Amino acid sequence: MKVAVIGVGHVGLVTAAALAEWGHDVVGMDDDAEKIKTLEAGEVPFHEPGLLELIERNVDAGRLVFTSEAREAIADQEVIFVCVGTPSLPGGGPNLSYVERVGRMVAADATDDVVLVEKSTVPANTGQRLGQIITHEQQRHGQRVQISVASNPEFLREGTAVEDTLHPDRVVYGVSDDLALERLRGVYAHVVEQDGCPVVETDVPTAELIKHASNGFLATRISFMNQVARICERVGADVDVVAEGMGHDARIGPHFLRAGIGYGGSCFPKDVDAFIHLARHVGEDFGILEHVREVNGSMLDLVVTKLRTELWHLDQKVVTILGAAFKPGTDDLREAPAMHLARRLMAEGATVRMYDPVALDGVARELPEVERFDDVRAALTDAHAAVVATEWDEVTALTAADFRELLDYPIVIDGRNVYEPASMRDAGLHYHGIGR
Repeated sequence: MKVAVIGVGHVGLVTAAALAEWGHDVVGMDDDAEKIKTLEAGEVPFHEPGLLELIERNVDAGRLVFTSEAREAIADQEVIFVCVGTPSLPGGGPNLSYVERVGRMVAADATDDVVLVEKSTVPANTGQRLGQIITHEQQRHGQRVQISVASNPEFLREGTAVEDTLHPDRVVYGVSDDLALERLRGVYAHVVEQDGCPVVETDVPTAELIKHASNGFLATRISFMNQVARICERVGADVDVVAEGMGHDARIGPHFLRAGIGYGGSCFPKDVDAFIHLARHVGEDFGILEHVREVNGSMLDLVVTKLRTELWHLDQKVVTILGAAFKPGTDDLREAPAMHLARRLMAEGATVRMYDPVALDGVARELPEVERFDDVRAALTDAHAAVVATEWDEVTALTAADFRELLDYPIVIDGRNVYEPASMRDAGLHYHGIGR
């Protein structure tokens, strides 16, 4: 099929490459001309394992091209995916102006019947509003082609986005008519036949809601376990063992039960805010999610309190944060707990060092005053304390002896519970996990 992907950020670029891998002819479009030049030069503007190779293979095969010209991307397509940003507004709702802009462009430039698919995460009933805008624009431009609006939420995880997209655990799409249903079945025919993954075919608002409900529920599991962790610290229990015991229950399962310093990234914080905002807009009190958000924010308070308890105060103390990206396998710093923690510590007079194998360029842009290290041992040398923020392999490979040898004060705050408490304490370290 002939497919365009508008917006080639994390979601759009992986989506475009996967669609080409499945045999479709794909145009990836972005109005950031520098980003397009980077892609045409054979480079990827962010870190995602396996993505460069996937792009190169399909560019070489002639199935994937890039452009910064909207009209060139939109004309003659059968399906167009909207993968633009939906950043949070001050009130918590998403900024949908980029989505609206794509709708207007498609209404003006489509030359054949086409399905416009929301891949960006948007609130329920966005498709209805998008359809109204398209109808208005078509009347203004005298367009007569059929433009069907559909929703096809993404469920990829940064760091494993290529695998998640090529081999999804489910495909969800909501459609408004037979044209959209036929073409989305065609888009996913290869992967459904190859992997036999479940397909959920529904209406547009239901598909839109599935994405927000999924991320809201996963965030709830994380904050639930972090609240349990705080109770564990007060009663002398180990949250990791509690999670293990819970996870053996088939009704609960083991995933997203790890306590730590909280979730971050481009999805969970924004999507929780947007879901709360949507609930308020339709007259519902989503108090559960509001508390999820509060608990997540409080986990950094817990880390700072542990540091103050050990160091007395933070003024002129050197604290090494191990990991900057919000999770391993990505260089994404959006809402990364490590970055929020660095700001908190510097505000109290600390000198902050940060180790990360791939995200230091972003750290330099956002927090130039942070001392940056691509060598984990150098980052620890003579620091007064270390905080584990991201479970990079280079971090989890450190031993108790390494910390004891390198740190000036033997203080380790394990924000991801990656080390065994007894061995750390037996080595003479002042070790603090989360809920352990």
